Amino acid sequence: MNLTVQPVNIAYFHQTWGLVEELFAKANKYDTGDYTLDQIKAFLANGNWVLLVATDEENVIHGVASISFYNMPNYRVGFITAMAGKAIVNEDVYAQVCSFIKANGATRVQCAARESAARLYKQVGMQERHVIMETKL
Repeated sequence: MNLTVQPVNIAYFHQTWGLVEELFAKANKYDTGDYTLDQIKAFLANGNWVLLVATDEENVIHGVASISFYNMPNYRVGFITAMAGKAIVNEDVYAQVCSFIKANGATRVQCAARESAARLYKQVGMQERHVIMETKL
């Protein structure tokens, strides 16, 4: 199956949310409390994050990603805040996601991942950069 990755214009976000909410809910099961499904929706709806969809030839959505952008002193980062769907982490889809991120000025792509997802992301060329440690205060 060939998938095409495309951003959803914010004007069409609310029409699209019902089609992608379940995918984000599945991804959010693995979240460690950084944000809820309602907060993902809010960040996407107000334009702080960008919604990407991976569709087939009939325009059926098979995967989603949310991307935030931020600037560091030496580079601009496209941060994948969530990604979900069946069989969407492959070289073609990843290349399309990277092309979108690069077209928005980023020079780096980053994400946070649990170990099983990290193994999958390594297959498309991502490398471990940091291990994030945390303590609640």
